[in-house]
Amino acid sequence: MIFPENIGEYLSIDEVSLSQGELYTFVTNKNGRGKKGTMVACIKGTLAKDISDTLELIPLEQRKMVKEVTLDMAKNMESGAKRSFPNASLVTDRFHVVKLVLEALQHIRIQFRWDEIDKENQAIADAKKNGNKYVPKIFANGDSPKQLLARSRYILFKKSSKWTHNQQQRADILFREYPDLKRAYKIVMEFRNIYEVKSKNLAQEKFSDWITNIFTNQRKEFYTAANSVKVNMDNILNFFSNRNTNANAESFSAKIKLFRANLRGVSDTTFFLFRLHNLFA
Repeated sequence: MIFPENIGEYLSIDEVSLSQGELYTFVTNKNGRGKKGTMVACIKGTLAKDISDTLELIPLEQRKMVKEVTLDMAKNMESGAKRSFPNASLVTDRFHVVKLVLEALQHIRIQFRWDEIDKENQAIADAKKNGNKYVPKIFANGDSPKQLLARSRYILFKKSSKWTHNQQQRADILFREYPDLKRAYKIVMEFRNIYEVKSKNLAQEKFSDWITNIFTNQRKEFYTAANSVKVNMDNILNFFSNRNTNANAESFSAKIKLFRANLRGVSDTTFFLFRLHNLFA
């Protein structure tokens, strides 16, 4: 489905699963604010060729009006958008970039948790073998090591200034017991703070310094994230021109998912798309 009349200067592109994991690509107008006039196109699948072939049904003059398209780090989306909107700058969504770095931090936490589970299992087996009762190690806040690591997940997503008293106590114990996590958390916070910079040139300098520090200090857990930032640097830096994100597309996707949940699934995709057309196009 395409709706050329809904096109605007600032667009978003994202994929949504409608039923049984079947993906559809939605192109939306930021000025539509999730109401009528929001949907520019709905395309079955996520292939770059399908995206561009469908969007090119919209007259070129209208597509040339588009100044900016926000998207995630998927190369198929980038390729389709670049071909369809020749005058638009592509902006990699900041939340997807930060999420990539955060996932590296969470990976370290999970590795420590599995290590603690292995240690506990071995200690239980040894105690049983010797006819003793296993007594787990308990920290001041009542957590065992594996519980501490499991319950620290949300702490590591947040800035320390937003921690509650209990979260601050848990974080103090976590960083005391696992110094590597403390260093990794600092690396993530340094990365997030770059997005507070107003100047595009200064942001580029700070991103480059961050990447250099990752490889210089051999922080191997962040190599993949650092390389991804380096490869997508141009689109990431475009954020600093207007500071637009893909939040409206994520909000639009959330509405579709809620609509789908209220219907207890999608049994008739064609009729479901017809209803989306009536609501958002």
